[in-house]
Amino acid sequence: MLARPDRILGIEGTCALVASLLAYFVVLHRHWGLFALLILAPDLSLLGYATWKLRFAANLYNLAHNYALPVILGLIAWKWNSSLSAEIAVIWIAHIGMDRMRGFGLKYPEAFKPTHLQTVAFSGRSGCGAASLCRWPVRA
Repeated sequence: MLARPDRILGIEGTCALVASLLAYFVVLHRHWGLFALLILAPDLSLLGYATWKLRFAANLYNLAHNYALPVILGLIAWKWNSSLSAEIAVIWIAHIGMDRMRGFGLKYPEAFKPTHLQTVAFSGRSGCGAASLCRWPVRA
């Protein structure tokens, strides 16, 4: 299993999701209403693909689907003692963890389907060159 980085990243996503759920419900003592409302909000970044500009769309998606911004928001929430910002940060991290757990990663600007997790999982395939699209299998 340790030889499969894609599985390690999936477990890492699961841990982020579980930690976020615990933080939201146990530490912050919040209810499910806002969580249910915002859990899929980062996926609004997929609307960037409606522009048909893949580089813009991938950058927008990647901005909403990496841990840096919600962690910064969480630090701001802690510094300013803002419970709403803390809730949003934890929900955002939960969403990213859920995506990673399911095998969805950051996007490449060349196409919609390839993600960094698929590259990690399949870059060791025999016969695949560095720039080959066989690194990016299509998920069913």
